[in-house]
Amino acid sequence: MVPPARPTGGLSHPIKLGPVPEPSIEQKTWSHISADEFFDIAMLRTVVFYLEQQIDEPELDERDRDESTLHVWMRDDRGVVSYLRVIEDEHPDPAHGGARRLIGRVVTRADARGRGLALRLVEQVIAQFGDEPLALHAQSYIQPLYTRAGFEPIGDEYVEAGIPHVTMVRPPSGRTGDAALN
Repeated sequence: MVPPARPTGGLSHPIKLGPVPEPSIEQKTWSHISADEFFDIAMLRTVVFYLEQQIDEPELDERDRDESTLHVWMRDDRGVVSYLRVIEDEHPDPAHGGARRLIGRVVTRADARGRGLALRLVEQVIAQFGDEPLALHAQSYIQPLYTRAGFEPIGDEYVEAGIPHVTMVRPPSGRTGDAALN
């Protein structure tokens, strides 16, 4: 059997691609976010939460439009690649370790997972609000990501939207352990 002919012309050497630049972090409140930006965010959240995870509870809510909610994301040439939001509770829940700010809706596009993008977003939030306790409801399988960022589980595992979760709290910067939560 004769091997297939090699194409002629073109490049005779491999193309060397440099490292893919990491997306920069953007953040805005509702009054500053554009319709296109929120559409891209909503598309990512919908693909991951509804299509991939098959969550059958409402995903978008009034907290998205609350002016105290901070939307934090990264974009690449294909759109929003990773996202989270930070909501503020006027009356902190003791079950959240007294945290007024809750991180939620953490999501990364499937083709970009494993690159630490969600952790970068969480670290951005910690840089801004780390002098106060922060809380989140972590899907149990992703708990190690938040542990690396200084969050500690409190309470028992529970099911939210059909998925096992655990509440996690990050004490204010410079404080660790149960004493920081009291």
